Amino acid sequence: MILPITIEPNPLLHQVSKNLTAEEITSKKTQEFLGNLIETMYAKDGVGIAAVQVGNPIQMCVIARDFTPQKLNDLVLINPTFEKVSVLRSWDVEGCLSVPTIYGSVRRFKKIKVTALNAKGEKIEFVATEFFARIVQHEIDHLNGILFIDKAKKLHTFSKASL
Repeated sequence: MILPITIEPNPLLHQVSKNLTAEEITSKKTQEFLGNLIETMYAKDGVGIAAVQVGNPIQMCVIARDFTPQKLNDLVLINPTFEKVSVLRSWDVEGCLSVPTIYGSVRRFKKIKVTALNAKGEKIEFVATEFFARIVQHEIDHLNGILFIDKAKKLHTFSKASL
């Protein structure tokens, strides 16, 4: 089921989402929600989506398989955290499903180490670089109540109607 996107301004988007327990992660309710979250991400042409973006303030996000290193499976991150592996950062333009038609330049770390739980509640760790690292940081920001527009420079509007 495709879920409605929570749009800024909405106070929910600025709150820290709650961590999930192992029991909650493996529950039928959470697994069904995860399937709907993935379906919504693809229906809305997202490269990633956080649960809070569909009104569910839990520490869960998904990265579309086409933007993961192996490009095999969607990447589910539950209760994720990251730490910088390198001090190198880069600027790039970002947008967001919850902030439609607004884009801006955001400076993010180029290489990070991510720790999270997967959809089975198992601990995973990996290093993310470049654009993949950018997407992960963007989605983890959502889970911590931070929108890209809170960090962005050179905000501008763009819509398909302006083409």
